[in-house]
Amino acid sequence: MIAFQAIAFDLDGTLVDSVGGVALALNTALYEADLPCFDLRRVRGWIGDGPDILIERALRAIDLQDVDTAWLSARLRRNFDAMTLGLPFAECSIYAGVEKLLEQLGQRNVPLAVVTNTPTVLARAVLEEAGLLGHFTTVRGADTTALRMPSPLSIEQAARELGTRPEHMLMIGDSASACQAACTAGCRAAWAGWGYGLLGSEQRDSVWRLDTPADLLVRMALPRPHPHSRRPAA
Repeated sequence: MIAFQAIAFDLDGTLVDSVGGVALALNTALYEADLPCFDLRRVRGWIGDGPDILIERALRAIDLQDVDTAWLSARLRRNFDAMTLGLPFAECSIYAGVEKLLEQLGQRNVPLAVVTNTPTVLARAVLEEAGLLGHFTTVRGADTTALRMPSPLSIEQAARELGTRPEHMLMIGDSASACQAACTAGCRAAWAGWGYGLLGSEQRDSVWRLDTPADLLVRMALPRPHPHSRRPAA
């Protein structure tokens, strides 16, 4: 059996399908600034690196001339945050199987964390509105650029708060940046195949692939291969 002293989850695309909520907050901010809005498919491709990068990508897609984009980005971010905090779980849903998985891990007394590129205050608001916050000992968001994955710093901080080391922890995320951050921190990475992120081709041999949340418990129940075992001859 493969045991971990703690498990960390990414938020968007792993615990919750938040594309609708992120698109609503972004488009509300854009509309209030008299800027064009974007459809779900377009916004989905921009999610994963936090609100500032999301807004930067949206502005890059708009033909802006002679505009102070720094001032505009700050305004959009304020309105994005206000919308998210006002309606944290609007147009969002919990992925099927996630609640059952968290309950089962809780029964096993596995400490859990959320590590995300979403700022902590926004992440906690979403988790609380979804009814998931109580499952987690700590929530670590990217409150500064240095904490944004693929940087491993948030994972390392979460491990310390959970009383362990990264090498004894599992990080589950749907994006290449989350998996890269886990590998850099020295912890096992698992890719949430039910989300909307993509796994880098160079990561496919070193990262667990989970097609459903239930696959995690199956993986953890597999016996660890003996280091001197050999495959039977064909």
